[in-house]
Amino acid sequence: MRLFPILVSISVSVAIYFFVMERDLLLSFSASDDEGIAEVVDDFVIRPDAVSVVALHSTAQEIQSGITLRGRTEATRRVDVRAQTSGLVVSEPLRKGAAITAGQLLCVLDPGIRAAQLAEAKARLADAEVSAANAIDLAERGFGPETAVVSRQAALQSAQAGVLQIEQEISRLEIRAPFAGLLETDSAEIGSLMQPGGLCATIIDLNTIKLVGFATELDINKLELGALAGADLVSGKRAVGTVTFLSRSSDPVTRTFRVEVTVDNSDLLIRDGETAKIGIALTGGKGHLLPQHVLTLDPNGTLGVRIADNGIARFAPVTILRDGADGMWLAGLPETVDVITVGLEYTIDGAQINATIEGTE
Repeated sequence: MRLFPILVSISVSVAIYFFVMERDLLLSFSASDDEGIAEVVDDFVIRPDAVSVVALHSTAQEIQSGITLRGRTEATRRVDVRAQTSGLVVSEPLRKGAAITAGQLLCVLDPGIRAAQLAEAKARLADAEVSAANAIDLAERGFGPETAVVSRQAALQSAQAGVLQIEQEISRLEIRAPFAGLLETDSAEIGSLMQPGGLCATIIDLNTIKLVGFATELDINKLELGALAGADLVSGKRAVGTVTFLSRSSDPVTRTFRVEVTVDNSDLLIRDGETAKIGIALTGGKGHLLPQHVLTLDPNGTLGVRIADNGIARFAPVTILRDGADGMWLAGLPETVDVITVGLEYTIDGAQINATIEGTE
């Protein structure tokens, strides 16, 4: 009965001895066991401290990127045709919406006494011509001074200018369209008094129309003259044209830059002032189409993705080209790359990973 307690005491004493006095020997045995375990793990190509992730194998593709602007349509030309002289309107008005040809008569003013003024000016001109001719003849025969010739010639030129002035004034009685277009307002009503600067009619040219949008400070430098552009109008119509103007000066309030796209509108289906969603194509390039959730930030706040590089997680900065229904087009990555899609939140830059690659044949 006493033998068992004695054996237990001896065993405990031996254990305490080795734990206290031979501790290094025990640690060496433990290390050799760990090495053996590691060798077994290496035989299965699994690192005990690595994180298991899933990576998508992606190859860069050619893409056509673009910029979308909000804007409106504008008539290529819009002119308020105004009077240059005074007088009563004696022509019947043309109604707004009428098609106008270049040079068509819009308003006619009453000539008043201008015809009489022209006759008087022509009579003075005839008298000045005779006086000048007589003065020259007398001077050539030595019966008249040279100063008389100069005086008569000055009077002749003044009379000529008077005739031209009255003729110009009479020509202004007929106000004509400077270009073909559509009347936006009625022409001046018959019997109304026109003063210099008075409005006769407003004409717009819609044969070609402008799509006007406003680009941000970042987007304006991506656009080029001649770039292909299109627009969806609020009316449901679509228009296609090219970029014809990029402003060099920003709006002082919005800090945006005016962009104009010229569109053919010979059928006159597009109206002035319609709201438009304008898309402008950018120079083509290559990018990777990846799901949005792969995006992450490094400690400095740089946007990028984490890739699998020979068993190591690496951070790679990217630039967003375009957002679509199927994912995001990203630039800045190599031609082919393995992007971590599952397990991203458990990795850091430089961490060891066990990656399962998807998307490879």
